[in-house]
Amino acid sequence: MARRRGLSARMKLTLSYAGFLAVAGALLLAVVWGYLLRYVPDNPQGLLGVSPNRWLLVRTFFPAAAVAMAGLLVFGLVGGWLLAGRMLAPLTQIRDAARRAGDGALSHRIRMKGRQDEFRELSDAFDSMLRKLESHVEEQRRFAANASHELRTPLAISRALLDVAREDPTRDREELVARLQAVNTRAIDLTEALLLLSRGDTGTFTRESVDLSLLAEEAAETLLPLAEQRRTTLDVTGGEARTSGSAELLLRMVTNLVQNAVVHNLPAGGTVTVHTETVRAGTGGATSVLRVENTGPQLPPDLVPTLTEPFQRGAERVRTDEHAGVGLGLAIVHSVVRAHDGSLALTPRPTGGLLVTVRLPGAP
Repeated sequence: MARRRGLSARMKLTLSYAGFLAVAGALLLAVVWGYLLRYVPDNPQGLLGVSPNRWLLVRTFFPAAAVAMAGLLVFGLVGGWLLAGRMLAPLTQIRDAARRAGDGALSHRIRMKGRQDEFRELSDAFDSMLRKLESHVEEQRRFAANASHELRTPLAISRALLDVAREDPTRDREELVARLQAVNTRAIDLTEALLLLSRGDTGTFTRESVDLSLLAEEAAETLLPLAEQRRTTLDVTGGEARTSGSAELLLRMVTNLVQNAVVHNLPAGGTVTVHTETVRAGTGGATSVLRVENTGPQLPPDLVPTLTEPFQRGAERVRTDEHAGVGLGLAIVHSVVRAHDGSLALTPRPTGGLLVTVRLPGAP
């Protein structure tokens, strides 16, 4: 929005300094003048016939007072301009950094030196904002690149299958249709996962009272055939754990956690335990807790923090069967937990496997 250009902050401070100094000087001269005239007689002989009278004192003092006031005004303008420039120098640094950030240079930092004051606090807050903004932009760029790559793969496979079918009319049509259907299903699943991830990030959903224990039982019932197929024991324990949020998103969160625990487990004889409970603080409110613990291969500690990043499947976690993921399972979980003002903790088990703990604010 275009605005009329006004006085700069430096000029305003300069005029304020000069005006304050001029007013203080005028008051001082007025006090001196009042006390001086109080004891000077107004007669031709003056005081005892030897001191000057009031008329002569006025004629002598007034020009000197005018010169002093002019000097104070000039000194106030010059000194105020220099002092204002020195005081506003940190603000100039912050302004230049903001302009560079607006031009896309998010890696620039102010790193203001000196003791802690208001400008230093503003500078540190601005640097922190730039750091988070740079990290967020880089994450979005990486996510867009990975999403484009993941979406391009099924499309490229579909085009290759169609080209083969065009060049070889004798090829089995049922096999071609089956492969195209599998590729198309994977593309649809990936698109729905991306939409769900975007919905969780924006937080645009209606909140209602949801019991995590019921969602855990529903997810376990849905995934029980998969657990039996993989000869994995699936148990749901605990009690009521109510929170406020979207039942659809929270169900997807629980389902993703349970499915992830079943798929990334031991080849046979593995276990998955889903536990829900409500933890009540002494003075604060309640916290609804969901824990999903599974057996499986040991995970390196440095790998665990990356599992919630989009399209990060981790070492030996890529599946080639019908339950192959798109690398967004835990990323969606993290997004849903964050949208519900909760916390997500991933802890590798010493004997192998993973313990996932979700903490959400309890429903009032």
